[in-house]
Amino acid sequence: MTLRCYNTGMVSPAPGTSLRRHRLATRLWHWTNAVALIILLGSGLGISNAHPRLYWGRYGANFDHAWASLPHFPGWLTIPSGYNLAISRRWHLMFALVFAFGLLIYMVASLLNRHFQRDLAIRREDVSPHHLIDDVRHHLDFHFHDPEQPLRYNSLQKWSYIAVIFALLPLMIATGLALSPGMDAAWPWLLQLFGGRQSARSVHFLAASLLGGFTVVHLVLVILAGVVNEVRSMVSGWWRVPA
Repeated sequence: MTLRCYNTGMVSPAPGTSLRRHRLATRLWHWTNAVALIILLGSGLGISNAHPRLYWGRYGANFDHAWASLPHFPGWLTIPSGYNLAISRRWHLMFALVFAFGLLIYMVASLLNRHFQRDLAIRREDVSPHHLIDDVRHHLDFHFHDPEQPLRYNSLQKWSYIAVIFALLPLMIATGLALSPGMDAAWPWLLQLFGGRQSARSVHFLAASLLGGFTVVHLVLVILAGVVNEVRSMVSGWWRVPA
């Protein structure tokens, strides 16, 4: 039995019903982004190992005051596995382009197919503290879907995706551009916006850490919600209503 039901509020679909969940643009961006993010985080940690200290302001060197000293990341986390700053930078810069243009194309496609308007539009209930607390309780009870509207994004999903897509990812891209000497020459205001190169580097690292944390939580929730069903829906687009 197949039922096309997308946030309509109609009769609850029966368990086992296949629903069209993810459009092609979302699926392509998801897997492209997954590969790019893994390489960006790994190569970024390799770059961090070259000078594992963070500063605020324009300058930062061995004898300057660092607000944070980072650990030396092991080879199984970095790209490449052995220390090589030049290769880490090449991987990082190449997949930064994939990451940035992939986000741009996804945003345009999501506006055209109304994915943002349909799934991420904030409603009155999404800003209600009582509703948000209930949403947290449902997650703790492993109830991730509304039985009447299983394809509808819950409030926690909406806020987390909005924060990542419209704030965290653009911040990563903007601070990455600010760290490029070539972009500094073309857009000097970008580096001034973050208060200097070292401030931009610190913000870039913090944003990357938040994005890595989001990825870990996302993977845990995928496993708890049913990894086979969730991954199948992101490959084929079709999702089965669980019992």
